[in-house]
Amino acid sequence: MKKWTTIIITFFCASYLTAHSSATTIPFHEVIFPKGEKIIFYKLGDNIIPIKIIQFGNSTGVVCINLHDNETTSVEAAISVLKETGGTLIKIENNRQRLIRFRLKGINYAFDPNSIFSRTGIEKSLKENSTINREAIIEVEKFAKRIVELFSTNTSCIIALHNNTEGAYSIKTYLPGNEKETDAKAVFCNQLQNIDDLVLTTDSLLYQKMVDNGYNSIWQENTKAAKDGSLSIYCGERNKRYINIETQHGKLVQYQQMLQKLLIILAEENKHIPEKSGNPQ
Repeated sequence: MKKWTTIIITFFCASYLTAHSSATTIPFHEVIFPKGEKIIFYKLGDNIIPIKIIQFGNSTGVVCINLHDNETTSVEAAISVLKETGGTLIKIENNRQRLIRFRLKGINYAFDPNSIFSRTGIEKSLKENSTINREAIIEVEKFAKRIVELFSTNTSCIIALHNNTEGAYSIKTYLPGNEKETDAKAVFCNQLQNIDDLVLTTDSLLYQKMVDNGYNSIWQENTKAAKDGSLSIYCGERNKRYINIETQHGKLVQYQQMLQKLLIILAEENKHIPEKSGNPQ
């Protein structure tokens, strides 16, 4: 049996998309103001990297994280939605840059912060973006460990906030014959939706529910996907519930609608579960 037979490619008719992909109002009160905000000033080599943590309302177990500071549409959308639902936002402050740069013992380094959750990923990212040595690898590993520590034991779902550029990364990337086909256990592609707007999750239930709402969706192959150091691979290997929401830069309304739908799904799952206390450290 060919390996691409595990990929599910489905197309919805126009009537189904119209019925299921429209904006949905979240059935929560408006929080309006953050309940708490703090900044961790992390010393990376000779540089200081601020990590902002904002708690909207009471803890819901949902944590949104923005690793790439140049992907601002996702953050703007998340703030507007979390003001209504509550939840936690973790954001690396990096002067609107994708790569994080630091200096250590007179040498400059750069890396992608979504490639640092394994040694293999760190080595590859340092090599591609600057230079590499053992001291730099250890320094980045410590930074990655600090980020992971921000997810409390009560975190029920990690939502990664990302944006992309047209055609560079899309649902087609995971289809048979393309770069990441072996990273996907299942793929749903909706012909009536922009290929750059998608979700990727480690969780089969979230995958199916986002599919049911007509969104381009990928269920990650958690055991066989390339070990690229990304947060999705880190979570998949540890059976942590993770989902990445991704749209093109500037598509604020689309991002808001996708995040709203996801949070409704999570709230419906948890409405009979007693609320737990606990915030990121």
